Amino acid sequence: MLNFKSPKALVFALIIIYNLLAASTVSSQGQLQVGFYSKTCPNAESIVSSVTQKTFERDPGSAAVLLRLQFHDCYVEGCDASILIDNGEEGERKASGNLGVGGFEIIAEAKAKLEGICPGVVSCADIVALAARDAVALVKGPFYEVPTGRRDGKVSSKSLADNLPEVDDSIQLLKSKFRQKGLSDGDLVLLSGGGHTIGLTACFFMQARLYNFTPGGGSDPAINPEFLKQLKSKCPFQGDPNIRIPLDPVTDFIFDDQIFLNIKNGFAVIASDARLHDDENTKQILESYVSSAVRNSSSSGSLPSFKADFAKAMVKMGNLGVKTGSEGEIRRVCAAVN
Repeated sequence: MLNFKSPKALVFALIIIYNLLAASTVSSQGQLQVGFYSKTCPNAESIVSSVTQKTFERDPGSAAVLLRLQFHDCYVEGCDASILIDNGEEGERKASGNLGVGGFEIIAEAKAKLEGICPGVVSCADIVALAARDAVALVKGPFYEVPTGRRDGKVSSKSLADNLPEVDDSIQLLKSKFRQKGLSDGDLVLLSGGGHTIGLTACFFMQARLYNFTPGGGSDPAINPEFLKQLKSKCPFQGDPNIRIPLDPVTDFIFDDQIFLNIKNGFAVIASDARLHDDENTKQILESYVSSAVRNSSSSGSLPSFKADFAKAMVKMGNLGVKTGSEGEIRRVCAAVN
C-alpha cells in the first residue's frame, strides 16, 4: 500500500490519477471540436471547400445533393459515412429511403485530394459534413462552424435504413422518427421543411399525393387548386417518374425561408412538407419563420431567424451517433472499408 506522509502529497497524487483517467477517457471516446485538423491537416477544410465550389460552378444543383447526403448519412447509424460504402444490393445506399441520394463522387474527389497530402487523417464522415456546410453557403445560406473529429463506420446495411423518414409519412410518424434520433419538432421543421428550400424532387415521389391520396384516386386537399393543376401537368398520371421539379418553385436555387410561405399557402410540392402544417406545434414553428420573413426592418428582431436556427440544427444533427477516438476507422477510400 502506498504511504503518503502528508496531505499535500495525497492531494497531488489524486490530481495526477484524475488527469490520467480523464486523458484515457478522452483518447478512447474522443469528442468533436472545431478545427480538429488544424495541426494534422491544416488545409483540410479549404480543400473540401474548393472541391465543393468547383462542383457547384459546374452544377448548381449539387448544393442540395450534398445537403441531402449528410441528412441521410446521419440518420442511419449516426454521422459515420456509412451511406458512402458501396457494398452491393444489401448496402445502405440501396434502401428505399435513400432513393435518389447522390453526391458520392464529390466526396470521393475531395477524399482523393486529401489522401494525397494528409493520408489516413481526414475521415469521409467529416468531409460529408464540411461539404454540406459549404454547399449551403454557396446558395446564400448560413456559413457555420462544423465541429470535426468524426471517424468512419464499418457497417453498411439496407436493413438498418428501414426507418428513414418517407415522403408520404404522416406528421405523427415524422415527429416520432425525429424524436427517436433526439431531434425536436423544431429540428423537423428546419431540417425537413427548411432543407427543401433548395433542390429537386422526382415525379416518382408525387404519384400518391396527386392521384391516390384519398379513396377513389383523389388529390391531397392541402394543395392549392391552381398549383395542383401545375403539378399534375408536370407529373401526369403514370407519366415519366424521373421528371424532376423544384421543391421550392419560387426561389429554387436560393437558400431562404420562401419554402415556409409556400407550405402555409398550399404550394408545398411534396407531401412531407405539407404535413408540417397539419400539426399544431410544427405549424406554429413553421409560421414563426413566415412571420420572420415578412417582418420589416424596423421590427424588434425578436422573431426567430431561419438561417441561424438552421445552422444550429445542422450542427446538432451532425453530432448524431458520431464515432470518435478509437471507434471506427479513417477510410482510405470512402466507398469501401479498409
